[in-house]
Amino acid sequence: MQAVSLRADARVIGLVGLAHGVSHFYHLILASLFPWLKPAFNLSYAELGLLMTVFFVVSGVGQALAGFVVDRVGARRVLFGGMALLGVAALVLASANHYAMLLAGSMLAGLGNSVFHPSDYTLLNQRVSKARIAHAFSVHGISGNLGWAAAPVFLAIVATFSSWRTALLAASVIPFATLLLLFLNRAALYADPVPPKAHASVEGSAFGFLRLPAVWMSFGFFFLTAVALGGIQSFSSTSLVALYQVSLASAMAAYSAYMLASAGGMVLGGVLASKTQNHDRTIAGAFTLAAALALVLASGAVPGWSTTIMMGLIGLAAGVAGPSRDLLIRAAAPKNATGRVFGVVYSGLDSGLAVGPLLFGALMDGGHSSWVFICIALFQLLAIATAVGVGGRSRAPALQNA
Repeated sequence: MQAVSLRADARVIGLVGLAHGVSHFYHLILASLFPWLKPAFNLSYAELGLLMTVFFVVSGVGQALAGFVVDRVGARRVLFGGMALLGVAALVLASANHYAMLLAGSMLAGLGNSVFHPSDYTLLNQRVSKARIAHAFSVHGISGNLGWAAAPVFLAIVATFSSWRTALLAASVIPFATLLLLFLNRAALYADPVPPKAHASVEGSAFGFLRLPAVWMSFGFFFLTAVALGGIQSFSSTSLVALYQVSLASAMAAYSAYMLASAGGMVLGGVLASKTQNHDRTIAGAFTLAAALALVLASGAVPGWSTTIMMGLIGLAAGVAGPSRDLLIRAAAPKNATGRVFGVVYSGLDSGLAVGPLLFGALMDGGHSSWVFICIALFQLLAIATAVGVGGRSRAPALQNA
């Protein structure tokens, strides 16, 4: 019986993790092609950053709404719809012949991306046994980071040997193929919709959970960490080239090291999260270390060859915090409101990723390369206060009984 349960859990975790990896891959289908899109459309860094902002604004708003839809109709249907939208968005972007079409494609991709966190976490909470939920969150985070790490490599290789349009066409195959696999395994992904009467059971109404301070502290935590992540994703490579005079290939390797090490950190973080309830303290320690290392990079005091190692260490520290972060939010989510809470809270992630590229793009346009890493450290340190606040409230009996 235990072996069957393990296989069932592994199947759900694997399928949801794959879907999450595809969504994160699509976070970077435009950013990975900035070196080709900039000359093709004669764009500034700010205009490139706006493409990312549009994606994440649409995703953030859509994500908050998607949580309610997930609770109403079930996570599986919503997940399938989002996956299909990602594939269509890539086809629109591949056919773009002016900036407005890039913006339209970015909006469509953002809408598709909006469904994943409320759908994924609802499926994991309903379909994975409690004993393995920390490891499920760890795999979920790892798959996302692998998607982030794979996108620049995949798209840059295809664009280099063919064109940016071909790269986007190739990218469109990924969500359609994944959707087929998910459909074939749809029985494993069934999650019950929340019963209609339960929608009004949290603090007296469907929107009552919004009065819980822990929900908004969690939103703030995601917003702050995502602003920092937006800088890393969009302009850390460009900043490293300016600060250390390394090649673009070396800078991209440093970014990939960040993402791969972050995935490794989530493995360690999953083990730590399963052994403690003080998830806020794990997050505080991890982000303090990450911020300190970012400030060292900002100083320009280390040799250029070490930038890949430094970026890897920053990623490792940030990755350790991932599973603890997700379990912290789970503890703050009232019963029968999982989709809604994860939708609203994780819209902070999209909001931060919308603001980050604009902020860091402006810094790069102004020639302030070192401030990219200074601001990354600043936002990581600010996030610690929100994590500690969520942790304290999540341990309170009043919240546990909400």
